[in-house]
Amino acid sequence: MKKSKGNGLFLRSLDTIEVVGNKLPHPVTLFFYFALAVVLLSAIFSAVGLQVNDPMNEGEVLQVKNLLSKDGIAYMFTSAVTNFTGFAPLGTVLVTMLGIGIAERSGLISAMLRGLVTSVPRQLMTAALVFGGIMSSMAADAGYVVLTPLGAVLFAGLGRHPLAGLAAAFGGVSAGYSANLLLTSLDPLLGSLTQEAAATINPVYAESMNFAMNYYFMIVSVFVLTIVGTFVTEKIVEPRLGTFKGIVTDKVDYLSDVEKKGLIGALISFILTGAALSLLVLPEWGPLRGEGDLIDAPFFSSLVPVILITFFIPGFVYGKITKAIKDDKDVADQLSETMATMGAYIVLAFAAGQFVAYFNETNLGRILAIKGAEFLQATGFTGIPLLLTFIVVAGFINLFIGSASAKWAIMAPVFVPMMMGVGYSPELTQMAYRIADSTTNVISPLMPYFAIVIAFAQKYDKKIGIGTLISTMLPYSIAFSIIWVLMLIIWMFLGIDLGPGSPIHYPSN
Repeated sequence: MKKSKGNGLFLRSLDTIEVVGNKLPHPVTLFFYFALAVVLLSAIFSAVGLQVNDPMNEGEVLQVKNLLSKDGIAYMFTSAVTNFTGFAPLGTVLVTMLGIGIAERSGLISAMLRGLVTSVPRQLMTAALVFGGIMSSMAADAGYVVLTPLGAVLFAGLGRHPLAGLAAAFGGVSAGYSANLLLTSLDPLLGSLTQEAAATINPVYAESMNFAMNYYFMIVSVFVLTIVGTFVTEKIVEPRLGTFKGIVTDKVDYLSDVEKKGLIGALISFILTGAALSLLVLPEWGPLRGEGDLIDAPFFSSLVPVILITFFIPGFVYGKITKAIKDDKDVADQLSETMATMGAYIVLAFAAGQFVAYFNETNLGRILAIKGAEFLQATGFTGIPLLLTFIVVAGFINLFIGSASAKWAIMAPVFVPMMMGVGYSPELTQMAYRIADSTTNVISPLMPYFAIVIAFAQKYDKKIGIGTLISTMLPYSIAFSIIWVLMLIIWMFLGIDLGPGSPIHYPSN
């Protein structure tokens, strides 16, 4: 990657982050190292007799199980397959990606994003780019590949600096990654890890959780971050860039007539699909309504197939109208292509599954959480300062490990139970993590799409390097972090649920 010039502390810090991050092992290797570390630590702590009183079962003592004992070694061999197949996010991610894959590969999501940003009045162009970027997280690649270069071309066509358009789109896509008006694959991906971590402390509470645990907060976040991103672009980034004096040869890829017909058909099918799904849960006789409060309905335990259907049907309809899908063979091919792209994730899931299983089997996770919660309570370091510290730590780690699931697989088994111990719900801990993980994406040189965005930017300024792009995106990271955290604090003071049946405070305390 092209290096930026300069000897300032800021640029040297960025260079250090890049060098250190590049020296880290691949996430798969990292999880195998962590699993090995758990095995060794289990032997050490078992030998020294580490134990704690179990706060959930009065009179019972938690001890470390030694994985290097006869029984421990047998466990590692006999559970290897089930540790993989039972890894919480594996099935949920693969199933949701079947639906999202059809919507993406048929061209629906790309057409939606292009249609959104090319059809709004010029006064709303910035807001449309940021909003479209945030919404693009329904399909991770689309925002970076479609919106980022398109934002630059659209701004240039309006006589504005193309890099400001690129920055607005990139800011929405990357810094606002966690927010969306729809449930995306990220919700069950992180939610399953959060549920699994919460179950180590309170299995009953974990069973009551659902993958829409942050949905209310995310809906409001979309509009708040759109406003913030628009302000940063027009009042900070664009004035700093000045007047663009280069020549733009790229043209805007407007929607064709058949794409417009496809979008209309997809919209109609989306509405009909939503209506059909609502019949399963809203009427008293709805099979997914269950008995009692709607929040406890089986519907919220069925969000993975709901996401699959919600994306699959409009994607299929769009593909049929645009001829991207001609028959069942095309559907099967697109589904296969989607699963082929998940190969790296499946390998990661095998390694992460062993680590998480070992961590739970040895009781190290629960003991660490209990000890950590006791320490925090003894020092009085709780409340907002604790939450802010957690966000800072998670954001810092994101500079080195880009994968949201990889980081959360490491952090959730420790921090979710620990935060439950001081009265914060797992739903709140996950929400704080999502804020940290999103807002620092745009200033992480190791974020997978960072180099691609630099390549797009160099079409307009060949001198742009890592430091230039990060200095351009830093205002988005700072502004999104401050506003999003303030929004979370206000949410906490008002005591509003983060999602359906998802409180701020852990009810057992």
